[in-house]
Amino acid sequence: MNANATPSARIAVIRARWHAGIVDRAVTTFIAEWQALGGRSEDIDVIDVPGALEIPLQAQLLAKTGRYSAILGVALVVDGGIYRHDFVAGAVVDGIVRVGLDTNVPVLSAVLTPHNFQESEAHIAFFRDHFVIKGKEAAHAARQVLDARAQVALAG
Repeated sequence: MNANATPSARIAVIRARWHAGIVDRAVTTFIAEWQALGGRSEDIDVIDVPGALEIPLQAQLLAKTGRYSAILGVALVVDGGIYRHDFVAGAVVDGIVRVGLDTNVPVLSAVLTPHNFQESEAHIAFFRDHFVIKGKEAAHAARQVLDARAQVALAG
């Protein structure tokens, strides 16, 4: 762990339950990578919500508790045959950015919206693997954000 980072940083991970077999790969990898970076798994709270649209409100509720140093939203938003996935994904990302700006708690996103997703074994396997990568990237992003905040606090 970086010497500037808060050793007891508490992180909330909000995971959508749609496509849980894919989404959970990012969450599991995030926790493992956070530990590899010197964090503690017991400092991560995983909160389930039905889908991606519920992530911003849950993030806002969690941020307002003052318990969390950072929040991560994880979801897979796919085109289910009705053209709305782009709108859902846009609303979710806009919402979590707004939560971060309004509460001063960093809210990170691993909410992905593929252009092409079909319930085929090939696509499911691809995104399972891809969410492993996203979990690792999210852990590194959380570490970097918390380190940057610690530097600002020290300079302040």
